[in-house]
Amino acid sequence: MLRLLAVIPLSALTLAFAEPAAAEPLTLVPQTLTEWKAVYGTIEARDRMPARARLSGTLIELSVIEGDLVVAGQELARVVDDKLDFQLAALAAQKDGLQAQFTNASADLQRGEELLKNGSTTTQRVDALRTQVDVLSGQIAALDAQAEVITQQQREGIVLAPASGRVLDVPVARGAVVLSGEPIAVIGGGGIFLRISVPERYIANLKEGGEIRISDAEGPVSGTLSRVYPLIEGGRVVADVEIDGLPDGYIGARMQVRLPVGSRDALMVPATSLVTRDGLDFVAVETSDGAVLRIVVPGQHEQRAGVEMVEILSGLRAGDVVVPADEVAAHD
Repeated sequence: MLRLLAVIPLSALTLAFAEPAAAEPLTLVPQTLTEWKAVYGTIEARDRMPARARLSGTLIELSVIEGDLVVAGQELARVVDDKLDFQLAALAAQKDGLQAQFTNASADLQRGEELLKNGSTTTQRVDALRTQVDVLSGQIAALDAQAEVITQQQREGIVLAPASGRVLDVPVARGAVVLSGEPIAVIGGGGIFLRISVPERYIANLKEGGEIRISDAEGPVSGTLSRVYPLIEGGRVVADVEIDGLPDGYIGARMQVRLPVGSRDALMVPATSLVTRDGLDFVAVETSDGAVLRIVVPGQHEQRAGVEMVEILSGLRAGDVVVPADEVAAHD
């Protein structure tokens, strides 16, 4: 590449500058400049939790679709097993029969206790009647417990959201027959992060806590490298990046990421020091003959202490004093 280096007095140019390039002279010294590598990252949910059916049966209600926001404990669907209703009816009939026997046995026990007071029956007979009452009472309690188990199974037909988040997938439809343990919906919760895959040659530059930059619709945003996974597959290493304000509308969306992969020394000037005319870039510098304009080749831009700086690839050297462009006119 042909690099141009020229010293051009203002008298040889008819340039007008709208504003001064810099507020005061700047002596150029080499500065460390970070080299960035552009890769793509994928937005991922921290937790992917399936909302599973706890009861086998027919899915009669489904109240969510993909993309819905849900809160922990929210009802998502309802599964019904008709056999449970028949079992409850059978238990209720058995209980009615035992309840009738219990009522009769209780009356016999009461009469036996009265006869025992009069000496018309034996204690053994009364004890037998009391045992019969206790047995029937226990059988009724057992039926109540069985009915409560079946009622609890019916309640478990309600599928609840395991956590707050966004519904990522609903693999079933209303009216489907589902089995116990089958996922009804997949919830993405616990926050989101950016997962990147980087060529293994850059491993030495990936440090947990390091700065990562991304580009979005509103401009560049910085994040932090939170985790680097030790397993390398296909010559690439996987890492997670924590970034505030990531859009959560689309899990799996790709975003461009810039990784720090090295550093080098470079000469940098404020972006306002550059003057462009006729396709050429100039920077005003102080020389023994006064302020002159030099043709430069600008490179990478970077924000430093709130000031936009530009790398100068050619045209300046360390020790040059960059002055405001209007000082060229003062020396003309």
